[in-house]
Amino acid sequence: MYQTRTLHIGTLTLGGDAPVRIQSMTNTDTMDTFATVEQCKRLADEGCEIVRITAQGVKEAENLANIKSSLIQQGYTIPLVADIHFQPKAAEIAAAIVEKIRINPGNYIPVGAKKFSPLQIIEKISPLLDICKTHKTVIRVGVNHGSLSERITMKFGNTPQGMVESAMEFVRIIHDLNFDNLVLSMKASHVKTMVDATRLLVSRLQAEGFDYPIHLGVTEAGDGEDGRIKSAIGIGSLLLDGIGNTIRISLTEKPENEISVAKAILQSCGNRVFTAEYIACPSCGRTQYDIESVLQEVKRRTKHLKGLKIAVMGCIVNGPGEMADADYGYVGAGPGKVVIYKGKKIVRKDVDAEVAVDALMDVITNDPSPKSIE
Repeated sequence: MYQTRTLHIGTLTLGGDAPVRIQSMTNTDTMDTFATVEQCKRLADEGCEIVRITAQGVKEAENLANIKSSLIQQGYTIPLVADIHFQPKAAEIAAAIVEKIRINPGNYIPVGAKKFSPLQIIEKISPLLDICKTHKTVIRVGVNHGSLSERITMKFGNTPQGMVESAMEFVRIIHDLNFDNLVLSMKASHVKTMVDATRLLVSRLQAEGFDYPIHLGVTEAGDGEDGRIKSAIGIGSLLLDGIGNTIRISLTEKPENEISVAKAILQSCGNRVFTAEYIACPSCGRTQYDIESVLQEVKRRTKHLKGLKIAVMGCIVNGPGEMADADYGYVGAGPGKVVIYKGKKIVRKDVDAEVAVDALMDVITNDPSPKSIE
């Protein structure tokens, strides 16, 4: 478990005992204020808690003010993050507008620099830190596997160690300049690289007495099943280690699609609860009812019961044992018959399959002592 400090991104807390936060990124033209605002609203409505917007140049950074103002006028106070590459001046403008900025260490080292001098970074980053201190803006130092500086790759190769060294140089310098409003991330499209780099980063942070929150994400994960599996493995592995304070699922799809995946990963790892949870066996020859359609019907009718664990099991051979920690259970008991459980106790026997889902709902609805849910 990696216990971090608590940061404030606008009115949102991050790190410490705060929930792992869900974020995404717009894919609209930042100069198209209306389109960007509308996408931010859709993301917020889906449950996104932080929205990142690219600010690739000065004019885009300046337009963040219009985007933020429009959102506030429409009742949306979701924190905004400016994604900065290549132009420190854009970072300085954005830092006075939005709640958080993301910078890449590789962009603060002179191109072609073979030797490292902290003065090179201090000279470039000090104006940004002064603005962030004034406006209480958070900085994410985001290291990408694919954009390490030439100096780093010459010494460490394009490796997790190189990614961590790139981050730690910045961490030490920024800390020495009395700025600790930091979030860190190790991004890679290769799952193992991302996981190894993040674990190594946390180990180094702890060894040097730092406690900055960690942003998790497998970048360029792709779409569909591939993107979801990569994200679940990479992010889930670290969450189960007790690492991670905010996550972003990077899918080549509508940004809104990322939010449900993030929620599923967080709930599966036990970090947050958004819906009911389901235990269901894959079925076998012992199952004598259409378990697939029953599971879908049960989910449709109970998904809003946040925090409940509901089992749909094929038969009594493994059902009662495998669903032992469920709050309620639906278990096949022979041709056309179902048994309904509350916890480990049978509460309805020999229920006709045609009305068994109704019976399960009746038990849940009329439970005099339902499990406390969030």
